[in-house]
Amino acid sequence: MAKRKRAPKAPADPAHDLNALLPQKRHYRQRAHANPFSDHALSYPLSPDAIDWAALYPTSPSTPEFADVGCGFGGLLIALAPLFPDTPMLGMEIRVQVSQYVQDRIAALRATAAANPQSAPPGAYQNVSIVRANSMKFMPNYFPKHSLSALFFLFPDPHFKARKHKARIISPTLLAEYAYILKPGGIVYTITDVRDLHEWMKAHLEAFPLFEPASEEDLRAEGKGPILDAVYSSTEEGKKVERNQGDKWLACFRRIEVARI
Repeated sequence: MAKRKRAPKAPADPAHDLNALLPQKRHYRQRAHANPFSDHALSYPLSPDAIDWAALYPTSPSTPEFADVGCGFGGLLIALAPLFPDTPMLGMEIRVQVSQYVQDRIAALRATAAANPQSAPPGAYQNVSIVRANSMKFMPNYFPKHSLSALFFLFPDPHFKARKHKARIISPTLLAEYAYILKPGGIVYTITDVRDLHEWMKAHLEAFPLFEPASEEDLRAEGKGPILDAVYSSTEEGKKVERNQGDKWLACFRRIEVARI
């Protein structure tokens, strides 16, 4: 009886190779939230001038233009990176394991793009990076004045209890810092599935003199539709809300320039 011939080995599947290389979330277990007022073991720059941007963006070192505060597992950054390949983007995440996951994820995407140039343009994902940081304390240490064109707060911790509201990422004190680092015309994007938090963020931004509401219709007319689409559905939290058929509340605001008298 003749031996059965083995079936020829299937060609390598780039998607399978990518999945094998990407880090797995199950290896990065972490609590859902971290207390921003705790003394975390952090190292931070004395000023933006002290940052080695080449270590974060190897091919085109420069200060970031997009910042995702509390970036979680990096869904927004990964979605926007190929859409805006010339725009440096920085994620900020306080949780140790989560920030390490995003760092490993970016490294894997960069390596995969370099090894498979037919599947990604040269330098793919070189424009995106992450730092472990407490953004409530150290935002001005990372971003120069009027350097950002987009600032994202996607599904932030709602801190439901009234005594915890001081830990919310949108507050009058923090808005002054956000206005400092945003360019005139820059956009603050907020989204949440908690109606109370949406109303809180919206009310504080409306009351701050350096921000004005920017409607979704106007932003899409300005060509920011891909950004809005990513804000809605690229994050792990956004996808979870969709699976549960929940509501998402979007509020966007533009940094305005106030004429001095």
